[in-house]
Amino acid sequence: MLQAIGLTSARHRGLPPAVDDLTFEAGSGSVTALLGPPGSGKTSTLRLMLELEPGRGVTYFRGRPLHRVAHPAREVGVLLGDVPGHPARTVRGQLRMLCAAAGAPASRADEVLDAVGLVGLGDKRIGTLSLGMDRRLALASALLADPHTLILDEPAEGLVAREADWLHGMLRSHADRGGTVLYTTRDPKEAARSAGHVVTIDSGRLLADQEAADFSRTRLRPRVAVRSPHAARLAAIVSREARAARRSVEVVTEASGSRLSVYGSSCAEIGDTAFRHGLPVHQLADEVGDTGPASRPRDSGVLGDGLRDNGLLRDGVRDCDPLSEGEGEGGAAAAARPATGTGAVAATSRRAAGGPAPAVESAGAQLPPRIRRRPARGPLRPVRYELRRLFGVRSTALIVAVTLVASAAVSVVLARNGRAPLPNVLVAWPSLLPLPPAALGAGLLGALSFGDEFRYPALAAGRGTVPRRLGLLLAKLAVSAGVALSLGSLGVLVSAESLRLVYGGDLVQVPSNVMSLAASWSGLTVGCAWAGLLAAGIFRVTAAGVAAVLAVPVLMVPLIEAVPKAPTARSMSGLPGRLRELTWLQWPHEADRWVLALVRVVAHPVGTALTLSLSVLVCTYLFTSLRGRVRW
Repeated sequence: MLQAIGLTSARHRGLPPAVDDLTFEAGSGSVTALLGPPGSGKTSTLRLMLELEPGRGVTYFRGRPLHRVAHPAREVGVLLGDVPGHPARTVRGQLRMLCAAAGAPASRADEVLDAVGLVGLGDKRIGTLSLGMDRRLALASALLADPHTLILDEPAEGLVAREADWLHGMLRSHADRGGTVLYTTRDPKEAARSAGHVVTIDSGRLLADQEAADFSRTRLRPRVAVRSPHAARLAAIVSREARAARRSVEVVTEASGSRLSVYGSSCAEIGDTAFRHGLPVHQLADEVGDTGPASRPRDSGVLGDGLRDNGLLRDGVRDCDPLSEGEGEGGAAAAARPATGTGAVAATSRRAAGGPAPAVESAGAQLPPRIRRRPARGPLRPVRYELRRLFGVRSTALIVAVTLVASAAVSVVLARNGRAPLPNVLVAWPSLLPLPPAALGAGLLGALSFGDEFRYPALAAGRGTVPRRLGLLLAKLAVSAGVALSLGSLGVLVSAESLRLVYGGDLVQVPSNVMSLAASWSGLTVGCAWAGLLAAGIFRVTAAGVAAVLAVPVLMVPLIEAVPKAPTARSMSGLPGRLRELTWLQWPHEADRWVLALVRVVAHPVGTALTLSLSVLVCTYLFTSLRGRVRW
């Protein structure tokens, strides 16, 4: 069961909140529709439930708030908007990447592809999918970890009737297995056809919380709105005459007591009745129930803890078939419309009075099998996700290729005049460039590491455990460091071979301080990668990561060099021995030169600027993570 209690979004610039003290429930084993017009706060409600927006209130998923669920992906499957992802990534590669993040085996991707009818499109690029295929992929992403609850934001928007009926058939199948389904919609007829429970909101407030039969009877049928100071007497007369004439007429008294809703009659008949009995009428108009909010009837009770209003008069109301008397698509014609689709169900529409869910007639509409064995949690799970994310698109290989070609070209040009030092030539770092190509490439790859986690619907439910999870951060840091070291090493090797090819083998010689240079070069490439990664994770924008990398040589280094130096410099000789005495550690004396080399790297203006930048970014990332209820 899903329970949302007191959801209230934060105010922005004095405007009223998009969601205001909203409370409702979505039971297990049923499909619940969150109904409202555009701008009513449906999407904001879902984002508040998933802790993706600041606000007040709490949502319990089977008795636990989301930030206390140990494995959110196995509890909640999410579809928010379109399926994002790199257009060049394949459908199967996208799902396998999400499997690694959700802790599901890689074979699960093929199972859900078969369930949603995309088994033959696993190698198709995401950017080439049609809208119907895109929605199927979104549902597959939500079902990857076999969640108990599905939360979907207008999943059938823009789909043809066949695809929409297939989608709702899948949702009903999930509910029949005991799951909870909550989806938003702006179409009352769609809610009546496909949901067993309807929660109606407007301007972020609860208007009605009804079963589908009650919703259809009170909201979807044509009615005559009557306002009269003698509404109670007029209601009794209309009901008495309808019984005498054996006509199916339903009269509902609204909460104010002066307004009636008459179903099964017309304005002319109600006007004639009021005229014959000398009753004044202040309003007489034809209405359709889905054009306005449902009002609380006079005799309606309060359910549960007084937080839900069923919006209907039960006593003295004839329980008629709601859809058989509706108009247009809301009537029997829409209820009987076939729901066939590609690999889908031919779902005969369920009557809104609460009939049984339609049987699944095609194997293509069956839900994927349950995950039999829960995968063990461990540090390799986020590492697998990060590796699949990194190498699942061609942009990574393209960045590496461009970086290596640029390094070779700059090295050849730089060595032509013969005045540049050999280390600068090997790393392709002329004084005109703020950073060498390998460091810029590592920083760009680091900046691209974050961003997808904030957009993937399958990971939206795990905001506290995926984008802000420390385990994933460590995995990203480790993978980006490995890529940066590999890119830096390949850049030097490619530059050396290019110089050997163009100028001969005499130019390239191993420097005497090769270890110190290697440590400096490794620190520069890894530091740039981490700076781009952390900045992109904090601001959720790739451009912010690139800007953080460029800010080190462009802003930080000139500021550090502008600091006036002391007239007499002090020597740091003997530092390893003093550190050994301070920490009570006895490391080999050969490690002293490594400690001194590290200190010299940090003392360099670029090293100092990079160290300060990384320190600020790490502190900011941890601060924002703690505020976001971080978990491992």
